[in-house]
Amino acid sequence: MKQYLDLVRTVLDDGEERPDRTGTGTLSIFGMQAKFDLREGFPLLTTKKVLFSAVVRELLWFLRGSTNISDDLTEHTPIWDAWADENGELGPIYGHQWRNWGGQGIDQIERAIHLIKEEPWSRRIIVSAWNVADLERMALPPCHAFFQFYVIGNRLDCQLYQRSADIALGVPFNIASYALLMMLIAHECDLTPGIFTHTLGDAHIYLNHIDGLRKQLTREPLALPSVTIADKPLDQMEYEDVELSGYEHHPFIKFHIAV
Repeated sequence: MKQYLDLVRTVLDDGEERPDRTGTGTLSIFGMQAKFDLREGFPLLTTKKVLFSAVVRELLWFLRGSTNISDDLTEHTPIWDAWADENGELGPIYGHQWRNWGGQGIDQIERAIHLIKEEPWSRRIIVSAWNVADLERMALPPCHAFFQFYVIGNRLDCQLYQRSADIALGVPFNIASYALLMMLIAHECDLTPGIFTHTLGDAHIYLNHIDGLRKQLTREPLALPSVTIADKPLDQMEYEDVELSGYEHHPFIKFHIAV
């Protein structure tokens, strides 16, 4: 995961101080990119522990079109608790837009899979969570705003545009989540998962995360783990159908979330 550590170094060295919505303050750079080849291993950060179980649960929750934290998949994933209302609802966030765009019954995931299978040369295999008409009703506007699939031979690639990228907390999680999504879609389409390209808009480090990241940079990356998924249709995938193996990592580093 040298690519991730390079992002960290660049923002620490060249980022400029900038205020933010939370009042915490950041070091920020606009416009960065990293690439991860899944044929070389699953891109789960090893210089600190990343809770892969939370990655799986959240992604499957999105793919079910869920928007409420009371869903059983989020039982051990309190990621969204800080933004939910008293009924556990988050409004029309990612899962809603992916599977029922704007409440209009448009299933973008299903359409993407159809294009990958039937028109793999298409330049329109895009899924967007950034629905301008619904932004005001969302507990948190999408940070990972839209992604595009690209088929070359028997390989499936994916590029994500992330408008806002919390380098310490969010980005390691986002890399793992979209790598897993690419694996699931590739499996559904009988393709090999290839290169995940992560494009960042506002790539930032909160000022209270600097010390933890400097500590992380002193650690040597370890070998990447592997992930296997059950031979099942996408919409039948359960948490137990995703298996992580060979994950060796340095100790967890506590970063406080900015709400």
